[in-house]
Amino acid sequence: MPVEQIPIGRFSRIVHLTQKALRLYDRKGLLVPEAKDPITGYRNYTIRQLEAGVRVRTLASLGFSLEEMKAVIDGGGDDGMVERRLAAVRQEMMRLKHIEEVLSVRPALEELYTMSLSEPVVKEIPEIRVISKRGKVGSEDGNYEDICRRVIEELMAAVYSPENQRNGIRIVGPVMMLCYDEEYRETDADLELAVPVAGRVSVGEGMEVKVLPAVEVVSVLYTGPYYNLTSAYGKIQEYAAVAALTLRGPDRQLYYNNPQEVAPEELRTEVQYPILRAA
Repeated sequence: MPVEQIPIGRFSRIVHLTQKALRLYDRKGLLVPEAKDPITGYRNYTIRQLEAGVRVRTLASLGFSLEEMKAVIDGGGDDGMVERRLAAVRQEMMRLKHIEEVLSVRPALEELYTMSLSEPVVKEIPEIRVISKRGKVGSEDGNYEDICRRVIEELMAAVYSPENQRNGIRIVGPVMMLCYDEEYRETDADLELAVPVAGRVSVGEGMEVKVLPAVEVVSVLYTGPYYNLTSAYGKIQEYAAVAALTLRGPDRQLYYNNPQEVAPEELRTEVQYPILRAA
């Protein structure tokens, strides 16, 4: 091995990144070893890659996503990236502060399960014309809140593009997320973010204008932080079982306010689950 080459294990110790993380960064094109054994695939880095390794570790420790890290490494990071990350950190601090306040009163365990939930109702949802983006995402792309935020920002940028504004496009309903999976997935989750719109629309790559079909749903309105949304799904499941209704996907989450503008306990989310009635 040439003297300037550094085996992956030693490189891992120097830059304080696990070998698992280094393999991930290699696959994502963030930190690609300059030498690989053509037979074994064993990775070797070089001395001049040490600085890049330190930069990647620093960005990862600050919570930047893989996409954001790659933009910085490629020299395309924008000035707003730090501000957006800072806003996300402050939002997380608010969430943790709320948890601290709840736990500091030492409630009984059962009280922790009491959430602000409306009673389930069955209602008809008409067709909705939306601009949307669908894809498979996972933990490597960041947590789901970060993923949703990024995609919503992309959709809003399209809505407020000069061309669409000249065409008089209007937002006519809350932003929503549709989940097409039949089970919970940490990776490869099939999600779609959508913004209801009216007017002539032009969209960019990866987006589409479509009409969501009319559906009959069981609906629950939940007030509180997103991490407790499972309580809404549990209440819908209980209601459907008693009413002999079959739940079918994709379920929808409608977001009535902005997590960047209100405290986590004030977030309002409607969960809609399409149903089939027993014959």
